[in-house]
Amino acid sequence: MILIDKPFASDFLLKTIKENNFPIVATAVAKSMIADDSLNWISEKEAIKTIEKQDNYPLYTNSENSISWIEQHLKTSKLPGQIQLFKNKILFRKMVKDHYPNYFFKGIKFEDLKSFDASKLKYPFIIKPAVGFFSLAVHKVDNHGEWKTIIENIDQEIETFKGMYPKEVVDVTDFIIEEFIEGEEYAFDCYFNKNGEPVVLNIMHHIFSSAKDVSDRVYITSKEIIEKHKPKIEAFLQIVGKKAQLTNFPMHVEVRINENGKVQPIEINPLRFGGWCTTGDISYFAYGINSYEHFLYEKTPNWNEILKSRRDKKYNLIVLDNNSGIKESNIKAFNYNLLLKDFEKPLNLRKVDFKKYAVFGFLFTETSINNEDETSEILASNLKKYITIKE
Repeated sequence: MILIDKPFASDFLLKTIKENNFPIVATAVAKSMIADDSLNWISEKEAIKTIEKQDNYPLYTNSENSISWIEQHLKTSKLPGQIQLFKNKILFRKMVKDHYPNYFFKGIKFEDLKSFDASKLKYPFIIKPAVGFFSLAVHKVDNHGEWKTIIENIDQEIETFKGMYPKEVVDVTDFIIEEFIEGEEYAFDCYFNKNGEPVVLNIMHHIFSSAKDVSDRVYITSKEIIEKHKPKIEAFLQIVGKKAQLTNFPMHVEVRINENGKVQPIEINPLRFGGWCTTGDISYFAYGINSYEHFLYEKTPNWNEILKSRRDKKYNLIVLDNNSGIKESNIKAFNYNLLLKDFEKPLNLRKVDFKKYAVFGFLFTETSINNEDETSEILASNLKKYITIKE
C-alpha cells in the first residue's frame, strides 16, 4: 500500500503505482496532488482496516508529512511507536546505546539553549533538532567560541523555515547535542522483509565541501561504493532490525564509516526512502532497480549481475539548495538550462518552487568514473551563476 503526501511525488513513483496497480490511499492531500482517477485508490477507512487486520502489512510513504496521518489513524498498530523510535534522534540513540556505549549525546530543550553552559562539552560536536529533516538547523560546533553565534544562527534559521514542514517532520522543541562522528558519510535505502531480513537497495557517498559543511548538496553511488560497503552495512542493519523488531519496513539511513570500517549511525528515516523521491528513484537511474517494487514485492537486487555493466560510471544526486545568501523573495529566476550544460550526462531534473521550499531542485547525473571536476564544482558552488536577481 502507498501513502502519498506533500511536498512531492515523482513521475517515476506514480508510474510505478499505476503499472503495478498498487493500492494508494485516497487522502484529501493525495487526491489534490494526483489527478489520475485510474489509479487503484482505496478509501482511508479501507486502508485503516487492512493495516489493523495485518499488523505488519507493507506500507510505503513518499514523505514524512504522512506521519501525522499514521499517528492519527493507525494508533492500534505498531507503526506510530516504530516511527517515533527512529524519527526522534534521542530515542534512537538510547535504543542503540549498548552497541555504542562510549558515544556521547544529550537532549536539551530549545528554550534552554541560550542559557546552557557548553564550555565543558568535548569539541567538536553536532547540534540539531531531535526531530528534523533536510539538514535544517544542523550545525557543527568546533570550539566554545562558536557556541553563541551558532545558537543565534539557529534562531534565525527556525524563523526562515517555520511553516515549511509539519511538526512531525521538523520539531524544534527539543535538540540533541552529540559528539562528531569521524569517518566518511553514507546514505542508503533498504527495507526489512517479512522475515526481518534487511535488503539494501542503494548506497551513496555523501561528500562535503569542507569540514564545516553539513549540507546535502552531493551524493554519489557507484559499483565500487556498493561492493565495498554493502557487507558491513547489512551487518549494522541486522542490529537495528533486531532491536526494533522490524518486518515489512522500508527506511532511509545515514551513517558514518571510519577508517577501521566501523559503521556508526547518524539517523534513520522510517517508512520511506530519500525525501522528495530522490534516492528511491536514483536506484533506477543508476542500477535499473525499482526500489518501490522491490519493497512491495519483497525482491532482492542481484548485485553481482547489476554491477557488471556499471564498472566505469558513477551516478550523482545533486540537491540544489539555496546557499547563495540571496533571499528567495529577491530572486527572479534560476537558469536550469545553464546548469544542465555544466554536466557530462544529466539524467533527470526536478524543478522546485524555491520561494516555498528554499530549494531550486534536484538533479540526477551520470559521470565517467575519472571525472571529478563537475561534482567538485557544484559541491563548492553558491549557485549565484544560475540566479537572476530582481531589479
